[in-house]
Amino acid sequence: MGAAPEASNENVRKSMQGNKRRDTKPELVVRKMLRDMGHPGYRLDWKKAHGHPDIAYPGRKLAIYVMGCFWHQHEGCKYASKPKQHTDYWEAKFARNKQRDAEVRAAMEADGWTVVEIWECELKKDKIEATRNRLEREISWAFVEL
Repeated sequence: MGAAPEASNENVRKSMQGNKRRDTKPELVVRKMLRDMGHPGYRLDWKKAHGHPDIAYPGRKLAIYVMGCFWHQHEGCKYASKPKQHTDYWEAKFARNKQRDAEVRAAMEADGWTVVEIWECELKKDKIEATRNRLEREISWAFVEL
């Protein structure tokens, strides 16, 4: 994949530069959800694990990735639009993102980690309660006191 194409205008360039790797709004929502469930003590962008999980509980081998629907091309999601310009670049970029996501998940699971993916669209008002319930079900095993 070559260098990113030139932005079509200054507003597009500024918008793309504003995309953050961490502390995104969806990440902040999930972190608040975890604290409200009584599960603080996570590590952020934990660099000792494959793919630097957005949220990690290293002692419990639990990793939570908060996935942007656009950047990770969430199947069937209305937020996973495809740019109309520079399509070759974007198709290659999205394919690589999806390939890397699969590789990271496989490596984490091979190392004994439980991986939970939360999609950006699952944090919208109409789905957030179901997402909270799913998250609690998927991670509750890690917080059972022995």
